[in-house]
Amino acid sequence: MLTKNISYKEFIVHILVWLCISIFPLLTAYLNLGKIPYEVFLKQLMNPILFYVNYLVLVPYILLKRQLFFYIVVSILFLALYNYVSEVLIPNPIRDEFRNMGMRPNRPGGPFGIRHAIPVVFSLTIFLLGGIFSLVVDFYKRDRLSKELENEQKEIKLQFLRNQLNPHFLFNSLNSIYALVRSKSDDAPEAVITLSELMRYMLYEAGNEQVTLEKEINYIKNYIALQRLRLKNTEAVKLNIKGETRNLKIYSLLLISFIENAFKYGTDYKGNTHIDIKIVVDNNKLSLNVENIIGLYKRDDKNSGVGLENIKNQLNYLYKNNHELTINEDSSYYRVHLTLNLTDNEMHNN
Repeated sequence: MLTKNISYKEFIVHILVWLCISIFPLLTAYLNLGKIPYEVFLKQLMNPILFYVNYLVLVPYILLKRQLFFYIVVSILFLALYNYVSEVLIPNPIRDEFRNMGMRPNRPGGPFGIRHAIPVVFSLTIFLLGGIFSLVVDFYKRDRLSKELENEQKEIKLQFLRNQLNPHFLFNSLNSIYALVRSKSDDAPEAVITLSELMRYMLYEAGNEQVTLEKEINYIKNYIALQRLRLKNTEAVKLNIKGETRNLKIYSLLLISFIENAFKYGTDYKGNTHIDIKIVVDNNKLSLNVENIIGLYKRDDKNSGVGLENIKNQLNYLYKNNHELTINEDSSYYRVHLTLNLTDNEMHNN
């Protein structure tokens, strides 16, 4: 059962609607009697009771709990009581005025006549409208809650994927620093500082929300700088960035896995490294091209493909139809091409 919480705007709309509905009977009474008796006001105040009893009570607390028979019985009893009070206990000034003037409408007036049937039909109509509105509101609320639950489940799964990805990245980075320490390289302290910057970004900047593209690219630059420290020959490690990156946002840590894999597998048995990374931003579209040689280590999809598989899942969750990923491999080179439609930060803020 979903409770009906009427907002301030909805409350104003309800008041205006009931005022419009009440204008005609009040105006009719004034034109016929020259005044508006309090009985007419009372009858108009009773009309919303029909609507809201069904809208706020009977439908959500009985019908939506699958108690259909009980709902029908209570509705009939409530309508009978309402019509008894409004038609028998409360006088009808307009009808009484016609009688005093000797004017009797030429229509049946028994308990099942038109004079009694019209108020019953009118009250039933308002009552049913309350039920219909309650069912419609309940449907949209359930639909919204279902979508929110689906999004929460996606966020949980996405966070699980990122929790897998971060240790995978850290493991590979520590291996790089270990190689520097073992060789007693003077670059080891700088590598530790660079890694700390990378970890700071991952802990405090990256998350489920989007980050600025500039921060993500700086993160990539720091990662490449860390990897260059462990390589003997970095001349064939190329990074080319083109386009305007300001005011654009991207979900964090989406690009790094492709670059990380390039460094992991892009060194051949002679120690030669060939990695070519191109990032082009044009008209809110980012294109990433990563090319590396098939190096010393053979790709093990079962054990080392965690980061790549996770990033594919994240792309499907976060960008759905707004991305395109192509991976090609031949005997010598491994190539990745990714395009993303990015969010304009200025448009997002507006």
